[in-house]
Amino acid sequence: MPDIPEKDSAAVATRWPELLVALTLLVLALLVIVDSVRVGHGWADDGPRAGYFPFYIGIGLAAVSLVLIVDQLRRWRQDQRVFVLRQEAAGVIAVAWPMVVYVALIWPLGIYVASVVLIAFFMRRHGHFAWWLCALIALLVPVLLFLVFERWFSVPLPKGPLEHWLGY
Repeated sequence: MPDIPEKDSAAVATRWPELLVALTLLVLALLVIVDSVRVGHGWADDGPRAGYFPFYIGIGLAAVSLVLIVDQLRRWRQDQRVFVLRQEAAGVIAVAWPMVVYVALIWPLGIYVASVVLIAFFMRRHGHFAWWLCALIALLVPVLLFLVFERWFSVPLPKGPLEHWLGY
């Protein structure tokens, strides 16, 4: 990876993303350890309890996370590698925030209506397609997914008020 030029505000160094990922993994590891203790992480008469293997995986993940955190903090000032340029990060964020909104809309609207909104938005905003084509594809894809999952495979997906109003 290239080094960050001195005082270049157009680049994000690797140190913060590496530290945040290691901290996130440490939190996940602690959650696994705590839940494993809750369900039982020891050995019973008939074999290992439900939390036995997850407990030790959590211990290993926590240990590796701590090593990564200490290593990153130890070489904090010397680490000048570029993680991403701000312009590149803006492109990732432009795609990521609509996905977060989509996930948030699934609960109140259902997956099919939320999918219509997401597909139409992406086609129009990022693909610059005509409105009629955005509407057509945005409606047809969720209908096709409904037929595949709900009808053919009998796998119910989250539904919202529209599907309930239509009797599904």
